Amino acid sequence: MRDDGVEMHDEENGVRRREPAFNLPGSLVFVLGLLTLVHAVRTYVLSVPADESVLLRFAFIPARYAVPLADQDLSWLWSPITYSLLHGSWEHLLFNGFWMVAFGAPVVRRIGVTRFFLFWCLSAIAAVAFHTALHWGEMILVVGASGVVSGLMGAAARFVFSPSGRISRQFAHLNRRLSIPEALSNRSVLVFSGIWFLTNFLVGVGQVFGSVGGGGAIAWEAHIGGFLFGFLFFPIFDRLDGEARRD
Repeated sequence: MRDDGVEMHDEENGVRRREPAFNLPGSLVFVLGLLTLVHAVRTYVLSVPADESVLLRFAFIPARYAVPLADQDLSWLWSPITYSLLHGSWEHLLFNGFWMVAFGAPVVRRIGVTRFFLFWCLSAIAAVAFHTALHWGEMILVVGASGVVSGLMGAAARFVFSPSGRISRQFAHLNRRLSIPEALSNRSVLVFSGIWFLTNFLVGVGQVFGSVGGGGAIAWEAHIGGFLFGFLFFPIFDRLDGEARRD
């Protein structure tokens, strides 16, 4: 991938250096590569019956938790996480990948690799927990990293916006973390969150009153669960305290 970069001036050494215009954290590149590999294998290597077996074993299904756990295999244990590694189509994967790059990069830079993978697992669980609360016992297959991406968006809303409301690609991860009252009184956060919730609300209304065709429905409830988790619990993962590291 070509990276033309941005030319920067190093005042200390009196030389110019090039700052990469596209420089993702390695852990995020790894996750994007893993998601792509998983979907490629499912699409081009596995037979249809084999792929169906993968979905039944690793996708999230709310109905599992309405059945005694002793009467089933252990898919109930890992599927609240493994579903986030599966996608319904290349378009689904590309859409999630785009937003993961936009909001995952500053979060990863701020919390580090280990906490990022822990955040991934817990936000995935929180997303489908909220979904299950509204679809208890239903035989619905949930796949995709959208709940985690929503969690990254919620986490980013706590620190990426500068006082002017703009987002600095290079330094957003160094901003002071906003408290919940501060975030809820920040115009940029409110506009961003409001548009996000409105979009998911409209998706939900459209699915309730509209007809979903042959494709799968959007698990908008999982999006909300992930966003709320990221927004409310981000301080647990934050390596920086509430004080500004860069104003």
